[in-house]
Parts: sequence; C-alpha cells; structure tokens
Amino acid sequence: MRAVLTGRSLWLDQLSPLPQRPALNGSLEADVVVVGGGFTGLWTAYYLKQLDPSLSVVVVERHHVGFGASGRNGGWVVAEFACGLDKYAAMSSHDEAFRLVGELHASVDEIGRVIRAEGIECGFHKGGTIRFARNAAQLERQRQEVAHEHAAGFTDDDFRLLSPDQTRSIAAADGVLGGLFFAHTAAVDPGRLVTGLAAACEDAGVIIVERTTVESIDDHVVHTDRGDLRARHVVQATEAYTRDLDGERRRLLPVYSRMIATEPLTSEQWAEIGLADRPTFADDRYMVIYGQRTEDGRLAFGGRGIPYLWGSGIDPASEVRADSHARVDAALFELFPQLRGIGITHRWGGVLAIPRDWTPFVHHDPDRGFLAAGGYVGEGVATANLAGRTMAELITGADTRRVGLPWIKALPRRWEPEPLRWIGVRSSYRLMAAADRIEDRGKTSRLGITLANLLRGS
Repeated sequence: MRAVLTGRSLWLDQLSPLPQRPALNGSLEADVVVVGGGFTGLWTAYYLKQLDPSLSVVVVERHHVGFGASGRNGGWVVAEFACGLDKYAAMSSHDEAFRLVGELHASVDEIGRVIRAEGIECGFHKGGTIRFARNAAQLERQRQEVAHEHAAGFTDDDFRLLSPDQTRSIAAADGVLGGLFFAHTAAVDPGRLVTGLAAACEDAGVIIVERTTVESIDDHVVHTDRGDLRARHVVQATEAYTRDLDGERRRLLPVYSRMIATEPLTSEQWAEIGLADRPTFADDRYMVIYGQRTEDGRLAFGGRGIPYLWGSGIDPASEVRADSHARVDAALFELFPQLRGIGITHRWGGVLAIPRDWTPFVHHDPDRGFLAAGGYVGEGVATANLAGRTMAELITGADTRRVGLPWIKALPRRWEPEPLRWIGVRSSYRLMAAADRIEDRGKTSRLGITLANLLRGS
C-alpha cells in the first residue's frame, strides 16, 4: 500500500507534473483582464473568445491554474444554489428565479458539451445525486423539500423521493430510511477539467500568467507584484481568496472543507456498495458531507470538519489537521462500514467562499468596467460555468436570456468584524453538529435549521 499523500488533492496529484506558465513580466494592456485561474475565471475567458475572437484576454493567477477550490473540490457538477430559489424570488419574482435555476440546470449539460467539443478527458458522467435519509428528521426534511420544489414548478424529473429499497438499490449505505434523487448533477475529475479548460482557452488565444500576485484592483487597472495590467474590463474571480485583495478581507467568508480518497476498490467491493451509475452522494445531516465514485474506482469523500479560522485565515497546515480528517474518516465508515480498513491514499483540504446572505452572485459595474462573481458556498463547479458565461455575455453586449437573471446584483455586504465573525460561525457550526447528534438519537431538532437560517441572514 502506498503512503498517504497529505496536502495535495487526488486530482492534482494525478496530473503531476502540472503545466508551468510564465509569470507576468512588466506592465501589459488587454481588452479584458481576469483575476483568478479557477473555473470562474477560465469559463469567462473561454466564452469571451467564443463570442468575440478578436478580444485580447489575459488571466492572471497567483499560484497555478486550479490551485484553489477548482482543483480541490469533490467533483460535483451540481446545479444547486445553496440559498435555494426563494431568495432570488424575493429579489425579483418567482418566474425570474425559476428561470435562473433552470439556467443552472442547463449548465450541467453545457459543461458536458464543452468537454466533448474540446476533447477534455476528465471522467465527466451525469449520474445525478442521491441523498440518504438516515434518521426520521432527515426523512421528513426530504419530504418537505420535494413537496416545496414540486410546488415551485419542478417535477420528479428534477427531484424525487426514493423508498428504502430504491435507495439501497442505488447505494448500500448503512441505516437508510429513504432518499432523495436530484437529476441535475454530474461527477467529474475537477483537476483534469480545470487544466483542460485552461488549455482550451490558450488554444483560443487567451494569455495565462501564473506566479503573479494581484494586490489590488482599481478602475481598469489590476496592480500586481510584477507590473500593472490595464484593461477595458476587469473580472474578479477570486472566490475565497478575495480576502487577499486590498480592502476585501470581509467580503466573503473562507470556510474549510477536507477530503480523502481511498485506494481503488475491487469489483467485489463495488458490487457490495453500488453507485454503479456514479451518482454523487451525501446524507441530510447539517454538517455537510459529500462523495463520489471516481472514474478509476476510488471513493473521494469530504466534509466540513473545523470550518473557520480567525480573521478569515487561510493556513495550509489546517488543510491536513488530524482531528478534522478523523471526522471525515468516521463519516465515511459510518455510511459504509464494510469499508473499514480500506487504504486511504490522499488527504487534503481547501477553502470555499460564503457571502453574508449565502446567495451566489454576479456583479457588473459598466461605468468602472468591473465584474465579479462568486459566493458559491461549496457548489461552484456548475455555478461558475453559468457565472463565467454570463459575464462574457455582459462584456460583449450579447443579448441573451442570461444577462437579465436576478443573481446579477450588487456586491454582497461584508461580514461582521472579529471577534463577532469567529464567534458566530464557530458557535453555529458546533450547535449544528449538536443538532445532528440529537436527530441521530431519534429526536426532532429545530436547532440546526434555525441556526443555519440565522447564519444565512434569513
């Protein structure tokens, strides 16, 4: 058995060595400068060149393409907004919010289309998501959720409840009382997707510079440690790392998630577990977990652990904390006890971004030539595609159904200063973990949902 690799995702490890790109060498001018070499930035650049090949587009990245969440996530191309439909409906109307969610659903297939068109080998497979109900409270929440989604206009083709037998026929998770199947999800190797997307951008004429730190953004100017970039349009696509830009420390909350990957399972083990169509999987506890069956036959599995560091900190040492990873291990083996003793080959972590209202956004200020998007709350692989496509259409003036969607709005308000931020987030997560324990004992708890709503500001 190989030694456990810590601090580097399965996805990026399997890409080693990563392509190396030059740093910025002095000042530069372009039509569009994109700050951030993850999915949001690269999708923006990709669609810009599709819409107007004459545009000069530069992507600037501090480390390497896919360094952040795009190269570390769970590989869920999931068409869900963390805030749900209702918040967007309150900003506009039910019909407009429904249209927005429909565009997000369509983005999963759009990503698949681009993958095929560009010949990106990344294990993309649309098998949906199965969420297990493993206690009575989770089962009741799923029933209420499906009823709510159907009342909003969705159907069983989007969301449907599963009986215990139907759930177990998909995945032999322990203690299952039922389940919920959501159709608009694909599993993917995000490392191969993000590097393949970067290559497609370069083939189209996009310039990508790495190892270049953006320090601040002014009107039409991006200031870096290696020179200034001037542009008619600047796109900020920095997600959790927005904290490092001048004056933006409290704009988005960086929250840690940790992941593990097992050694490849045998065909006998897979026959026992299921997941034959590679649905992504989770249950409905408040302390989020998530997993997928990878193309090469592993389980990649993650959870929140200890989520937040003082001062919106980002610390690589925190990504491999033993206590956090022990919780991830325990959650996996609780779901699939038959896997106890299986080898773990990779342990890693990374940060996602949460806006104060938990509402993903696209922002456009045409007077300043400034655009931004993010706040995906851990559900950014599909959402970043829709955001990037929308920003490219806003920049080029394309008249599409996406440029009037209700998530195009003002930048989110800032989080509270410390110590309020640290106390609020850490306390809320601890209390949600307590709510999970109450529900596991067969009792009903409103504690978790109440706290989640308070944290979201709703």
